[in-house]
Amino acid sequence: MDISHSSIARFGLFELDLRAGELRKNGVKIKLQEQSFRILAALLRKPGDVISREELRRELWPSDTFVDFDHSLNAAVKRLRDALDDSAENPRFIETLPRHGYRFIASVAPDPLHRKPASSLLRSRDLFLVAGTILVVAILLFAVDAGGLRSKVLSRAATQPQIRSLAVLPLTNISGNPEQESLADGMTEELITELSRIASLKVVSRTSVMQYKGEKKKPLPQIGRELNVDAVMEGSVLRAGNRVRIVTHMIYAPGDQSLMAETYEGDLGDIFKMQREVAESITTKVRAKLTPEEESRLHESPKVDPEAYQAFRAATHVDTSGYQGVKKAQSYLEKAIEKDPHFVLPYVFLANTYVLLANRWESPNEAFPVARKLAHKALELDERECSAHAVLSEISWRYDWDWQNAEKEILRAVELCPGDSSFHWLHGAHMAISGRFVEARAEMAKARDLDAIKSEPFAGEAVIGYHSRDYGALIDIDRLFVREDPNNWLAHYWLGVGYEGSGQKLQAISEYEKAVALALGDTDPAAALAYAYATSGKKSEARKILSQWLRQSESSYVSPYMIATVYAGLENKDKAFEYLEKAFQERSSDLSYFLRADLRMDRLRSDPRFQDLMRRMNFPK
Repeated sequence: MDISHSSIARFGLFELDLRAGELRKNGVKIKLQEQSFRILAALLRKPGDVISREELRRELWPSDTFVDFDHSLNAAVKRLRDALDDSAENPRFIETLPRHGYRFIASVAPDPLHRKPASSLLRSRDLFLVAGTILVVAILLFAVDAGGLRSKVLSRAATQPQIRSLAVLPLTNISGNPEQESLADGMTEELITELSRIASLKVVSRTSVMQYKGEKKKPLPQIGRELNVDAVMEGSVLRAGNRVRIVTHMIYAPGDQSLMAETYEGDLGDIFKMQREVAESITTKVRAKLTPEEESRLHESPKVDPEAYQAFRAATHVDTSGYQGVKKAQSYLEKAIEKDPHFVLPYVFLANTYVLLANRWESPNEAFPVARKLAHKALELDERECSAHAVLSEISWRYDWDWQNAEKEILRAVELCPGDSSFHWLHGAHMAISGRFVEARAEMAKARDLDAIKSEPFAGEAVIGYHSRDYGALIDIDRLFVREDPNNWLAHYWLGVGYEGSGQKLQAISEYEKAVALALGDTDPAAALAYAYATSGKKSEARKILSQWLRQSESSYVSPYMIATVYAGLENKDKAFEYLEKAFQERSSDLSYFLRADLRMDRLRSDPRFQDLMRRMNFPK
């Protein structure tokens, strides 16, 4: 075998290293017997060409060797296919030509295993003459449809698989360094976000595909069926210093047909450029129709400071369900902005952390204006950053009570990223709060279509049930929600609201207690529990929660709206209105979210002070 020992050939997630004598997948060595290895090397010398069985016999067994050739060759090819996760019936790499030989059919990365010696090459002039002659003959044959050539070509083009939907599976970190896990996860998320901007292509959300991370790999066609998509892409990421390699492989799921096998390499500072190159390759392979704006974006080459990118990725891996987690994430994001003031995403994520603080732990008058400033800064850098528009939408209805601008901003986010389920979900929630329930359900259905596996669809239906005060529907949907996600406190909270609204107090208290145990100090379920205690004869338990909050409010933030609900349950209307006014003055987001539909306010609704508050809130009719 006259093959250069420095050669490496890459295809799909695999690479054949002749110097080391290894076949590797995602950088991990695959056990392969010598005969199978040599067959693969022979096929890769001439990808796309037929290698006859006789050629392989001469390659593997000298003429004086006694062997059952047919049996041995078939067994070696079978072992090779097993190593490549390939099949004879639906080949992605090795195609069998019955009684003749084999052909390697996948794309091979530019490192060739074999180059013909210069003496065997045609001279350039002769090559051009031959190529020109062949082209002219081919055009004539095609024009007259000789031998049905034109019909066969057009027929084959017409039967190529049509790709309308795609799932990008979590990219595998093959470095062996757990600290690089955030890089692989981040690139998965960013690639999905980039593809979600393509209006003609449905891309399954990150939360739906993350279930496949870390588990024993299922066959890609099976994953395609489970996610109900036409194509599935898998891949790996390897970082060495500031160099990054991305390997991708995409199949047509119904037929297990390979559509793309590509390798991309570059510096960490060019990470977004590489992601857009991957996204452009995908859109080309699936023949997605792009608008001029979509095409222009894919051709851009943004750069980022490597240290800023690492700090940003570290922030996205922080658990922000608690106050300390939010503050830790903020420190990473501030470092990212300091390292690269032109890097858009840290501004958006930092704005989101301030929205979290304003909704739970800090005064809205302090946190929301900071969030707004950061979102506007992000849009100064890139007006097309859909997440920044979504943040401004939330600020508009939660803090400004500007319902018209809230809808304008979320519609812009949906326009820019039509394939992002979270924006459809937020739009649906906004319409539910506005009382537009038919439109809300339609938007939640779009979110569910993009993200059918996560619990958000249950949460979306629960939001609609809550704001429409359809407590029977709320019970039905949240029983399913609890079954699907028993550790989600919101599922138990909304189920409790359904029971309470239906007059089932004991069941409501039981669900509220479960929600409090899971919510890590969130005041929403505790306030619901205190109100249920107060209205079911357990006033001392309600007062205990209220006293704790009043002491806590002297040193840290406690939502005055939640305090008002407990006073309403205890039938102390004057105190309830005193704290509702405090909530109004600090522009509490609880007012815009709860006030209109909250059953805890029913005892106050006939009071002129409540009607005046509703008027000042300027809710949409």
